[in-house]
Amino acid sequence: MVRAAARAGVELLALTDHDTVSGVAEALEAAESAPLRVVPAAELSALRGEYEDFHICAYEIDHTAPALERALDDFRADRDARAHRMAAKLGELGFAIDDELLDERRRSGRPIGRPHIAAAVLADANNDKLLESEGIDDVGGLIGRYLIPGAPAYLPRTRPTVIEAIKLIHDAGGLAVWAHPFWDLSDISTVRRTLTAFADAGLDGVEAFYPQHAEAQVKALVKAADKYDLLTTGSSDFHGPDHRIFNRFRAFDLYGFAPRLGPMSY
Repeated sequence: MVRAAARAGVELLALTDHDTVSGVAEALEAAESAPLRVVPAAELSALRGEYEDFHICAYEIDHTAPALERALDDFRADRDARAHRMAAKLGELGFAIDDELLDERRRSGRPIGRPHIAAAVLADANNDKLLESEGIDDVGGLIGRYLIPGAPAYLPRTRPTVIEAIKLIHDAGGLAVWAHPFWDLSDISTVRRTLTAFADAGLDGVEAFYPQHAEAQVKALVKAADKYDLLTTGSSDFHGPDHRIFNRFRAFDLYGFAPRLGPMSY
């Protein structure tokens, strides 16, 4: 991934896997022989009120901090328990689960989220007729039908809160940045109010530049970040070359604005 990012012209890269830093050391080592800088990082899934999936990126952390590692272990255990329960609900709804895909992630210590549960359903040929009858042919389709709030197999997470995530990131020496706000919330006024609350809780920055952010959304985020003296970061949220949406580096538009990277400036 580091080599691919360098070939794409990336100069500053963060590996932000969810609730784990297991790949950070390898990425840092790979960057020693690549023309780019890697920032030690992670992405924490956090709760606030009725919303249970705000993503807070942790940049420039001490990824070896024992307290951070213990907390991430706990968050992954919570995710894993939730995954078990959601997989059981899908079973009650008539789906078979390819357990080997999920067990492989557990054995390697990687977190299990809804995309992995959905992939395990799609990978089991016993589900083909049911999936076809419902018009589901990819991971996103299954998540949208069964694994989002209000859907038949959805279950909420229990921890951490956004405030707890920000504190954990700061305790590990890092910068807390709210990722892709308009992926989580739909309208500009709600995002502004939420960003105000996060800034009051100690948030350091907001991901203003993102492939799914329109120009008006970027402008609103940059203006709000200026008001609260927040960093403005960008990410293409690269999920691999075969991902339906997030399949290339440098996929976001700055719309004439300059990122504010603070300590991450290269």
